[in-house]
Amino acid sequence: MVELRIGIFTDSYKPYTSGVVTSITTFSDELTRMGHDVYVFAPSYPQYKEYERNVFRFFSVPAPTNPDYTLAVPIAPRMNSVVEKLNLDIVHVHSPFLLGRWGAKCAERFDLPLVFTYHTLYDQYVHYVPIPQELARELVIVYSRHFCNRCDLVIAPSREVERLVRGYGIHTPVRVIPTGVQLDKFRRRKPGWIREHYHLPDDAPICLFVGRLTKEKNLEFLLEAFSMVKRQVPPAVLVLVAGGPMESELKRLATSLGLELERDVVFTGRLPFDELVDVYFDSTVFTFPSVTETQGLVLAEAMATGLPVVAVNAFGVQDTVDDGMNGYLVELDARQFAQKVVRLLTDEETRRGFSVRAVAKAKRLSSRAMAKKLEYEYLQLLEKPRKRANKRQWHGLYITRF
Repeated sequence: MVELRIGIFTDSYKPYTSGVVTSITTFSDELTRMGHDVYVFAPSYPQYKEYERNVFRFFSVPAPTNPDYTLAVPIAPRMNSVVEKLNLDIVHVHSPFLLGRWGAKCAERFDLPLVFTYHTLYDQYVHYVPIPQELARELVIVYSRHFCNRCDLVIAPSREVERLVRGYGIHTPVRVIPTGVQLDKFRRRKPGWIREHYHLPDDAPICLFVGRLTKEKNLEFLLEAFSMVKRQVPPAVLVLVAGGPMESELKRLATSLGLELERDVVFTGRLPFDELVDVYFDSTVFTFPSVTETQGLVLAEAMATGLPVVAVNAFGVQDTVDDGMNGYLVELDARQFAQKVVRLLTDEETRRGFSVRAVAKAKRLSSRAMAKKLEYEYLQLLEKPRKRANKRQWHGLYITRF
């Protein structure tokens, strides 16, 4: 067996909570179990001092638009010698910015294969940039295209993302490898945990959302749809396991829609993973309004616990949710979304059938199976002759000093 030494470069990592972080930790755990050495280069976070073997932190500053997120300052001369001593076989970056560029520079310096996972629809996040959004969107697409074309392999978490990046004019090979679900972690510990901790009635059906309270998650849409659900299924409760900058705004919106906080809509904030698993098991339907996902890993997590899904038919969900089989995919229409949620809350036979098929689908998306696919791609790259001479120049986008 070939034992690989893999360098992971990421602009977000624990304790920050996101699909990108979950993907990195999931693949890292599985690759380590398979006998490989994984080294993570990530930002530091205030007050977070937990030691992790093989994790190297860069000095960072808080992001101006999101206080929970930090931006690494990729100026660390000693890290160059750290990377050199690790004698890496592969560089795998998870962002085209900051530490992603620093990792790309390392791949160039040490003549290593460069892999990039296209986790995020970057053009959908331009509302965080203080310049005209159309200009920002065009710049992001051009930048992404140049970055991808300087890599040896691009990983797309879904077929929709593969089609998107190819449409940008990317000629680097693209492979679809979703983040898998660590099925062994999805075991119920405390039945009724969410009802006990938040004083919810035993007969209240629970609609669940897990994610972040940010604009791109489209949670205003979810609250509007749930207000319609509530009229038809009065005992229903919407539980949002999430933190983020829009919490106060969303609470005000819920109240304006006639929904009572802590009774009709519960904001739990972020929860430890074990408690989150219990919440999944205690819920009735998983509701997912986002239109900017590249995969929507929480969908597969919910399905691993038998939850049927109602999701907006947008990027990142079609590979996971099979419409009419383990969930419903609907257009961006709050009334239609609400109707499908009501159907699953009130039709027990349909809900049970969806639940069985949801678990079966999650098993096909196991983290070990996905890690084996990634391992295969790594080995294929290492077998190819190195042809990086034409990738030394980054044209106008190249930054010579990090």
